[in-house]
Amino acid sequence: SLKTQLIKPDAGIAPLFWPPFDQTPRDPGYIKGYPPGLRENGGQYSHAAMWAVMAFARLGQGDEAAGLWSMLNPIGHALAPQDAARYKVEPYVVAADVYSVAPHEGRGGWTWYTGSAAWMHRAGIESILGIRREGEFLVIDPCLPAAWPGYAATVTLGGCICEIEVRNASGRGRGIGEALLNGQTWVLDDTAGLRIPLAPGRHVLMLTL
Repeated sequence: SLKTQLIKPDAGIAPLFWPPFDQTPRDPGYIKGYPPGLRENGGQYSHAAMWAVMAFARLGQGDEAAGLWSMLNPIGHALAPQDAARYKVEPYVVAADVYSVAPHEGRGGWTWYTGSAAWMHRAGIESILGIRREGEFLVIDPCLPAAWPGYAATVTLGGCICEIEVRNASGRGRGIGEALLNGQTWVLDDTAGLRIPLAPGRHVLMLTL
């Protein structure tokens, strides 16, 4: 239902729910105080939209996760003059909400204050690229689109510098098939992703999905 009813590629939005509350026999509370399609009343509430990206990644659906992340990227709302005219707010910061009902469909709401900007960062880095810190360990658990050949990243945490290369030649996008740390094979366990200690120094990590 999320993919078929709540993701609207033409408008570049993912509403919180659909349809918005309007003429309803029962009062759902303050949410109906917003006009239909604005903010929590059926508009895109960007926190939830970013959590949807993370949910797709957790399910192993890399195409869906990266596709939704790209659609939510504010720069996509200003690729053409007509897009910018519709969006009406800065296309270089995440908007807390985006309207979903004509004549304001696709118009950005409040900017420069939303925590969903941090969630977008985490969704991209931690859920799609799969890079996150857990205590004194670095965890790598990518969920990439099939079309991505891979990526390279350098992570610096304290005295640990880790140069990461992820290869996705198979198009699997998920699941580590082979891992080399500083040229040595790293034994994989049955848990998701790869977990290595944050040892001081420079390290080279190569993963094949």
